[in-house]
Amino acid sequence: MLILGCILVLITLALLIKRYEARMVLIGAGIVMCICAGNPMASLNAFAKGMGSGMISSACSSMGFALVMRFTGCDKHLINFLAKILTKVNMLIIPGVVLATYAVNIALPSAAGTSAAAGAIFIPIMMGAGVHPAMAAAAVKCGTYGSMLNPGLAHNPFVAKIAGVDVMDVIAFHYHANIASLIVAAIAITAIAFITKENKGHVVEGLEMEENFKINPLYALMPIVPIVILLLGATKIVPAFKMGVAQAMVIGALLALIVTRTNPAALTKSFFDGMGKAYADIIGIILAAGVFVAGMNAMGLVKAFTNAMLNNPAIVKLCAAVGPFLLGVIVGSGDAATFAFNEAITPHAAEFGMTPVQMGSMATLGGTLGRTMSPIAGATIIVAGIAGVNPMEIAKRNTIPMILAMIVGMFILAM
Repeated sequence: MLILGCILVLITLALLIKRYEARMVLIGAGIVMCICAGNPMASLNAFAKGMGSGMISSACSSMGFALVMRFTGCDKHLINFLAKILTKVNMLIIPGVVLATYAVNIALPSAAGTSAAAGAIFIPIMMGAGVHPAMAAAAVKCGTYGSMLNPGLAHNPFVAKIAGVDVMDVIAFHYHANIASLIVAAIAITAIAFITKENKGHVVEGLEMEENFKINPLYALMPIVPIVILLLGATKIVPAFKMGVAQAMVIGALLALIVTRTNPAALTKSFFDGMGKAYADIIGIILAAGVFVAGMNAMGLVKAFTNAMLNNPAIVKLCAAVGPFLLGVIVGSGDAATFAFNEAITPHAAEFGMTPVQMGSMATLGGTLGRTMSPIAGATIIVAGIAGVNPMEIAKRNTIPMILAMIVGMFILAM
């Protein structure tokens, strides 16, 4: 069963790389695996469960807001304003977006929420500056592991409880490795963009920079309103602004309506058109990815992989880093492997010459970087939908940066 499951996963990856319709491939593979495992309803149950996913509000509202910005022309005002700066420092736009997204993710520990909020702003700006759509989406996705520096990330208090220390002690231990890995990833993805010539020269219809364009400062501010609200609320600078992504996007749309004095009915239609597009293009793939993961679970692949990692104490350091990373890539979430590893092995870290904080941090960073590279992670699918590209195109561009980030981060943590 495990061998058959591995074969089916490899076939699925091959079809995705060949750019077959992603939703068709993932749903088909998940159903086939569940049938082979004798549990066909598992795939349908996963599909039904995904329809109520918590990511729906973030993804749909962000896409709705993005279409409102397109309808009102506010995105053009911001793009043309920033273009005057970005064209002078084009080489900094990609690493700048990676670092900015990372900072947003520290305050908003949800990778999907960060991708929705930051992606709706940064991706159109980068595309307007000539960056290839897939590279623009990859740059945003590359910065979605700043959550490791947030005390609210579930893994930090989990490791702190095991080690008997304060959660800030855990962050103080791994922050330097986390930041070092970020710098390496930002440099790597920038180098890839320059080598492949995806850093400039790509024209996207509707986002072209216009000469002699008269910029309205208020219009230019509208696209960044939601993210400012979310950051001020998350950092408790303005406690009243503590809210979800969807609420911030609606407020942003309402302010755009007031500022631009456009037709309320037409603006509302644009918002809901964007929500519908998000459900079809973004949530549809998230649902399909959930069916695929259900198939792997039904065939025992995820459990077998996790057990293999936990039952090899001789290579525990390697397992702590690489195990959660690989599982994060395959299933789009590093949480399962990371929690399993930290619960079973990390309490015995001293037996392997490590501290619980050290081992727990390695597992957390590995799982987080794997998820950041995964083509079926919710955050990847969200930025792919905003940019209008295949999620595999984003994963391909983030592969080398994330692998290098893992090597550097683990080397520092292991010292």
